[in-house]
Amino acid sequence: MDVSANPLTAAARPQPAALRGFWQEHAGLLITKPLQLLTILLIALLVRMLAHRWINRLSRASAAGRVPAILSPLTERAGGLQFWESSGLVSERRKQRADTIASVLRSAVSFLIFITAFLLVLQVFGISLAPFVAGTSLVGVAVGFGAQNIVKDFLSGMFMMLEDQYGVGDVIDVKEATGTVEAVGLRTTRLRDVEGVAWYVRNGEIVRVGNMSQQYAQVVLDVPVGIGQDVPAALAAISRAGAELYADQQWLPCLLAEPEVLGIEQLGRTETVLRLVARVKPLEQWRVARELRARIRSHLDGAGVGHALPAEDRA
Repeated sequence: MDVSANPLTAAARPQPAALRGFWQEHAGLLITKPLQLLTILLIALLVRMLAHRWINRLSRASAAGRVPAILSPLTERAGGLQFWESSGLVSERRKQRADTIASVLRSAVSFLIFITAFLLVLQVFGISLAPFVAGTSLVGVAVGFGAQNIVKDFLSGMFMMLEDQYGVGDVIDVKEATGTVEAVGLRTTRLRDVEGVAWYVRNGEIVRVGNMSQQYAQVVLDVPVGIGQDVPAALAAISRAGAELYADQQWLPCLLAEPEVLGIEQLGRTETVLRLVARVKPLEQWRVARELRARIRSHLDGAGVGHALPAEDRA
């Protein structure tokens, strides 16, 4: 029996002309657009992967101390890096800054790449971008007004890290609090003061920073000597105390120069103030100052120089 002669079988077969028409009509939706979407997605993922790999490489180089030219602002300003490296503060500080900035860069790159890919997808489907852009602008304005303090904190934190104003281990004065920096973020900075209180300061609220840990520190001691005391003998005793400290091998690593007696700083009715200065390594100024005070007191007592009482208080 001839199957082709059966009218039901012939009608059930797809007609070549109808099939060609169907493919011509739906080829864009079934083949072209999926291929375009897949291409956009693959390119976006590839660009994101390469960008993240590049950022991670820069971050590792910065954390290891090999700062590329593009990240030259990340170089530490602290002097005496060998001393700092031995204490581990520079490594911790550098690593935290590198990790934080790398995290921000990765998030920003991912956001830009996926937003661009999303806009390209809308174009593929022929959706007009004008209403979307207008709506996004209105939402952005509303969010900007509501979150302007957060944006201010983030921008301040970013510039603070790029400029290396302070880092983990630094002792800083931010007006609101003074203490050792324990953590630095893009939004807040955590300080620990001398009494053990942890202070959380928003970066956007920091107007000025006094860093006591960069490059070097200065010990300034004003020694009061009573009226009628032998000032030259007092100056000589203070100078001997400074020279003795500088010759002590236990304290020499903390000093950058020999302590210097500047002379008479103030003249009062009851006392004469003598000044001594010493340049020391960062974070050593308080310990050196306490030791210098003890030695100065000992040498002044040995020279017979004291703090005389006012005339009305004398026995």
